[in-house]
Amino acid sequence: MTRRRTATFVIGALLVAVTASAAPARRGNINARERRQAERIRDGKADGQLTRGELDRLHGDEAAIRAEERVYRRTGGGLNAAERRDLERDLNRTSREIYRDRHNRRVPD
Repeated sequence: MTRRRTATFVIGALLVAVTASAAPARRGNINARERRQAERIRDGKADGQLTRGELDRLHGDEAAIRAEERVYRRTGGGLNAAERRDLERDLNRTSREIYRDRHNRRVPD
């Protein structure tokens, strides 16, 4: 019985430690996600997977997200939880659009 409790405690402590160490890494990932998505767009252009219209729309989406982030950071001394969720939602939507546009078999003119 004591071994079971000890094992349960150790496993629980490890889970808490892993979760706690991963949480701070998520805090600053808005800019990292923006960079990764811009890289995916560049790769799609280089591979010939994106048409000019798709590129223009994706660049516009990126610009809108950056502008929204600038406004959020200026008005409140950083991002609060609701603003972060909104930006994450926008980034998720753009990420799906990048994937769809790169895999829709359209070729540039």
